[in-house]
Amino acid sequence: EVQLVESGGDSVQAGGSLRLSCTASGFTFDNSDMGWYRQPPGYECEMVSSIRSDGNTYYADSVKGRFTISQDNAKNMIYLKMNNLKPEDTAVYYCAADKRAFYYSAFDVCPTNSTPPQFGYWGQGVQVTVSS
Repeated sequence: EVQLVESGGDSVQAGGSLRLSCTASGFTFDNSDMGWYRQPPGYECEMVSSIRSDGNTYYADSVKGRFTISQDNAKNMIYLKMNNLKPEDTAVYYCAADKRAFYYSAFDVCPTNSTPPQFGYWGQGVQVTVSS
């Protein structure tokens, strides 16, 4: 069974930093595209960053220079280091895996771990709140 479990969400003040973690199991981690989406309140689900099986990384324009994605194949984990956080970064953040999660860069609503896998695999989400 594929499982993605996020951690590290918190409430911080603007300008602060957080590191989100995602622990993956149930699939061949180092052959899979992985990444992070987020869903701000009242907005669509958008891709924040991804790291592909070939090592290429992608970032949304809104987070370039502030967020860094990385992975640890030995631990089956990916991370999202978020610096200089802004109130507009407030969202539920989701870890996603499998190329099917990255065919599109946005969804009306982020899939979750209870969604059938036609959109890849997803975690349950973790809240990040940034106050001004």
